[in-house]
Amino acid sequence: MKKRLKTSVKIVIGIIVCLAVAGGVVGGVWVWGEYKYRYDVAVVKSGNLKVYPNEGLEDVAYKLQNENIINNAALLLKFAASHEKTNVRVGNYELSGGTTYRSLLNTLTLGKQTPIKLTFNSFRTTERLLGAVARRVLADSAQLVDFFEKQSDFSKDNLISLFIPNTYEVYWTITPQEFYERMEQEYNRFWSRERLDKAQRLGFTPVQIATIASIVDSETNKVDEMSNVAGVYINRIRKRMPLQADPTVKFALGDFSIKRVLLKHLEVDSPYNTYKYQGLPPGAICMASIAAIDATLNYAGHDYYYFCAREDFSGYHSFARTLGEHNANAKRYQAELNRLKIK
Repeated sequence: MKKRLKTSVKIVIGIIVCLAVAGGVVGGVWVWGEYKYRYDVAVVKSGNLKVYPNEGLEDVAYKLQNENIINNAALLLKFAASHEKTNVRVGNYELSGGTTYRSLLNTLTLGKQTPIKLTFNSFRTTERLLGAVARRVLADSAQLVDFFEKQSDFSKDNLISLFIPNTYEVYWTITPQEFYERMEQEYNRFWSRERLDKAQRLGFTPVQIATIASIVDSETNKVDEMSNVAGVYINRIRKRMPLQADPTVKFALGDFSIKRVLLKHLEVDSPYNTYKYQGLPPGAICMASIAAIDATLNYAGHDYYYFCAREDFSGYHSFARTLGEHNANAKRYQAELNRLKIK
């Protein structure tokens, strides 16, 4: 009887032990599964996140929750604390749908930023250009302008010529110094030995070429006639004639909304007024396009000294060798302006 009792006790104990072990395994599997679900499968919705200086993980977590990029800020913070991933880095991050909390924290703590694209062209002044850049990056426009004006070898009037129109990938956290160095690098790359040699053969510096090109850009958006327009201005420079370029007067007045340059406009006393002052203005009147720069370097050889917009408003121009021919062209154009009551 005692023997049977002992055997029964052993069986019961064995069953209890087995159940305990099984329970532990099941519990462990459940805990691991819950952990796996909560941290590795929790989906982050697509969205953009910018982490600013002085923002901590808690700020970021609740910002993400408020913007409905994640569902549970507390869970993200708990996971981060348990894995010592709490130091987020300043930056711009594009978060894709399907990203897990684990992957999200890796991105933020390692600073795996998403670059931004900066596209700029046809800006009139350096201040406007850098203002547009500042709206896309962390640095403000005052910091950018101050750094460029102090560090650049270009004068304030010529600084716009440092920038080559294009689309550039940069990080949102780019500093004024880093951006300046990037623009300087792009400038040196653009002004290849071939372009420098062409400018030298023409007797101009790259800045002077960019200045002429900026006037060409302001006169026409027809790429196929840019070399002819450039040729007119270079012919006038060679003959020591005033450029008499209407866009320089508009620049001097700070008003590019002017449709017709009148005699009263020509009275403005500014070195940019090429009716009053002979030679090139102090600097470019806009960021010159690559097309206009190359058209100036490869200007058309002709004997035209004048041009006027065609009266058909096609955007093209009538070119003339003499003032008499030019006046006849201008008269037809002005008559059409008057007929249409354009002032």
